[in-house]
Amino acid sequence: MEDTEQRWSAEQVLALAPDAASSKAGTKLGVPGPWSGTGLSEGCAPPGAEGPAGGVAAARAGGEDGEPGGGVLMVWGLCAGSGKTPYRTVVDVTAPAFKCSCPSRKFPCKHALGLLLLWSQGREGGVAGAEPPDWVREWRAGRQATATRRRTPRAEVADPAAARRRAERRASRVAAGAAELDQRLADSLRSGLASAGHEDRRIWQEVAARMMDAQAPGLASWTRELAVIPGSGGDWPTRLLEEQSLLHLLARGYLGCDGLPEGLAATVRTRVGFTADTAELLAGPTVRDRWLVLSQQDALEGQLTTRRIWLLGAERGRAALLLGFGATGRTPELSLPVGRIVDAELAYHPGAVPLRAALGPQHGAPEPGRIPPAVAVGEALGAYGEALRADPWLDEWPVVLGPVVPVPTANGWQLADAEGDSALPVDPRRLDRPGLWRLAAVSGGTPVTVFGSLGHRGFTPLTAWSPQAPGDPVRL
Repeated sequence: MEDTEQRWSAEQVLALAPDAASSKAGTKLGVPGPWSGTGLSEGCAPPGAEGPAGGVAAARAGGEDGEPGGGVLMVWGLCAGSGKTPYRTVVDVTAPAFKCSCPSRKFPCKHALGLLLLWSQGREGGVAGAEPPDWVREWRAGRQATATRRRTPRAEVADPAAARRRAERRASRVAAGAAELDQRLADSLRSGLASAGHEDRRIWQEVAARMMDAQAPGLASWTRELAVIPGSGGDWPTRLLEEQSLLHLLARGYLGCDGLPEGLAATVRTRVGFTADTAELLAGPTVRDRWLVLSQQDALEGQLTTRRIWLLGAERGRAALLLGFGATGRTPELSLPVGRIVDAELAYHPGAVPLRAALGPQHGAPEPGRIPPAVAVGEALGAYGEALRADPWLDEWPVVLGPVVPVPTANGWQLADAEGDSALPVDPRRLDRPGLWRLAAVSGGTPVTVFGSLGHRGFTPLTAWSPQAPGDPVRL
């Protein structure tokens, strides 16, 4: 089979690596030596479902377009390890999704990265069309079943009255917690912020625990952040006042949630800690577009690794944020290649400024991307201001800037308009990131396009595109 147009570059493969060590190890495995039994197939029917035609043609007949089934590109192989039994590695290039029998807790592991690198080399890599083995078909069938369950809304509860009473009890607990928190904030302000110290940190930690008891995890998380601000820098009283003001606004917003507009009320409920069911979201209206993968970043948040993937619709121009989570020691399974275009359906979470979305059906394998449309600094600030007016708790706003030039200053870095006199400062909390020097290297003093998140402290660059290599974005 010929899939040259669907093959990725080595840079796009390594952009999926969860860390630098995985990228290095995967590169070493991106050669034919350790591999055997490799193959690729468009589509993959479950064992025994190939019918009289068999092979690729039969696999294409199964499943809806974009769902686990027809039109899905699968790559697999056996990788020799330290033991007698080689590791079974398979990649669904369309999603992408990964499965390996190795003990690694990273997604993708080094074997999946090596297999993709081998496939990206075309004929030189030796990964050719073949009949999928049963273990590949079984994994594919399992993904089909999982996708079906994920899209199926929860069955109606056996006792709606009991469910309603539980919801009312939780709402009452959260309201009591919000009222207590608001009183604590008033007491803190009355006693003076400048005198906050160790005792105040202990108090806020206790308040956070009470918010968890009140079933308001969003309020609890924000309250824990208050505990670490005192003494954390020269301007900490200002930052403490800012955070307490926003938290006060949120607590009062929840207590008066019934009188808020629908979108703002949904935002308040989400910030407080109420969640939306993914299956129910996907069962409702979805937005299909050709989504450019702008960035993919991991961050450790407590005991979880949170993966943030930003997308931009090529047709509608809407931004979307996908979140993936991994338990302690595990990277999230959700992964998309930065710089590629994914034809998929998304379901947005409700809110005043809908950004977070759930990933629904995908229609075909990721395609080569291009440099996204960009705006100047002034337009970016205007859009951010409008978003803040609708959602005052918004902590980041996705922006594609360009053409801009990264400029070092005495106080940090700025991204300056190449065709104007405006500039955005880089968030001072991000000044120690090596990605800034990578951005300077990509630019070389010439204008580039940069995607990142804009907040009240400045801009955080995440991905850059050079006019000389529009198809090869650089992760920062």
